[in-house]
Amino acid sequence: MSRESMKIVLLSGALVAAMSPALQSPATAATPPYKVLFDNTSAETAGNADWIISTSQPDPLGQNANPSGETSWTGAVSAWGVALQRTGSYSLATLPSTGRITYGDSTNAQDLSNYDEFVLPEPNILFTAAEKTAIMKFVQAGGGLFMVSDHDVSDRNNDGADSVDVLNDLMTNNSVDSTDPFGFSIDYLNIGTENPNVIGAQAAGDPVIAGPFGTVTGAIIRNGTTATLHPADNGAVRGELYRTGYSASGTTGAAFVTSTFGSGHVAYWGDSSPIDDGTGQSGNTLYNGWNDPAGTDAALALNATQWLASGSTSGGGGGGTGTPAERVTNGGFESGNSYWSLGSGAAVVTTRAYAGTHSLLAGGTVSSTQSATQQVTIPTGASSQTLTFRTYVTTQESGATAYDKLNIQANGTTLKTYSNASTNGSWFVTTLDLSAYAGQTITLKFQAVNDSTLPTSFYVDAVSVMA
Repeated sequence: MSRESMKIVLLSGALVAAMSPALQSPATAATPPYKVLFDNTSAETAGNADWIISTSQPDPLGQNANPSGETSWTGAVSAWGVALQRTGSYSLATLPSTGRITYGDSTNAQDLSNYDEFVLPEPNILFTAAEKTAIMKFVQAGGGLFMVSDHDVSDRNNDGADSVDVLNDLMTNNSVDSTDPFGFSIDYLNIGTENPNVIGAQAAGDPVIAGPFGTVTGAIIRNGTTATLHPADNGAVRGELYRTGYSASGTTGAAFVTSTFGSGHVAYWGDSSPIDDGTGQSGNTLYNGWNDPAGTDAALALNATQWLASGSTSGGGGGGTGTPAERVTNGGFESGNSYWSLGSGAAVVTTRAYAGTHSLLAGGTVSSTQSATQQVTIPTGASSQTLTFRTYVTTQESGATAYDKLNIQANGTTLKTYSNASTNGSWFVTTLDLSAYAGQTITLKFQAVNDSTLPTSFYVDAVSVMA
């Protein structure tokens, strides 16, 4: 970001130890630790930037094995690294300027396959074709990718490409998938000073907004940009945080974005100021955005890191952990339609529920097609990949002829169909095998189709994918 016109703010004694308990440790520790790699191969320290967690690279513990606060390690994003280190759940490393970005290269000790998450903190050098292939395959196979850009025309090393160019090029010019794989593009803007505070429509139960490191109420922009969402290209893309005055369910003005690709997760932040803790190597003009009271920047960065790392299938696209975990979010519809995309007419209702107070209602009107969909990642290696849900049917039809139907689909393939002739007036359970979709992110759909007379209502609740 452009800092010449900004007041330099120096951090004075703001240690991670002084943060709220929620910012010091998440509820549970991972075993083994989540492995996160911070990139430093792409001019992340050019100009006034200092986007490193420590000058000790690759291992920050070489500088201080028991960091107590952000100044225990030297770097403008050391607060981020120290906060993760102090949870006991993370193993952190930096890919130094002499390192190589590879995936599946056993000769590279820092190959992405050895990590759960890769952080790109404002890269300023265009990735090579081989590097882009490695990054995309890493995410596709289950890794988490955290991308941070700065504003348009922020070329710190004067090579003709800034971080907006670099990240847009990664998403649109790679050998794996160049057809808008993450479902968003980065805007060529320079937004001066704003405090985005419009929380995305899916906030209820969202681990990025309400996660183990605290609840996010907003963030800052100090010369940054935003993203434009393209849900038609990737239905999993979400605006987590928007500029003031923009819609919480819109496609423009998104200051923080999440998405999925293959089996992996993606997060994007349009400004580097929020991750800047104001301390670093001498000679840099830094800004303490990490502790800026106008935003909950630390909580957002840390929650997103946790979501990305824990969403990995382990080891940055390695096999699964063997122990199935829940892959559906808000499967009981207790948070309304959060994480679900509802087609015309489908609704979350409180008139009937298997558990809790809410369920999905699809159907109930003649000549209609109503649906609910969610993107679900099915990792490889788990001991089972199973979909279960409960259904309740009410109908005005009679007899055994199937006039109205509920189709349960994965990527457009119908796995099971119920109808007006199915069990009526009571909840029943369905279990389906999803092992054929291991290693994929599928579109799970419940689709109700009613003919022109005597409608049938299909209620769905307790949707779960254990994989």
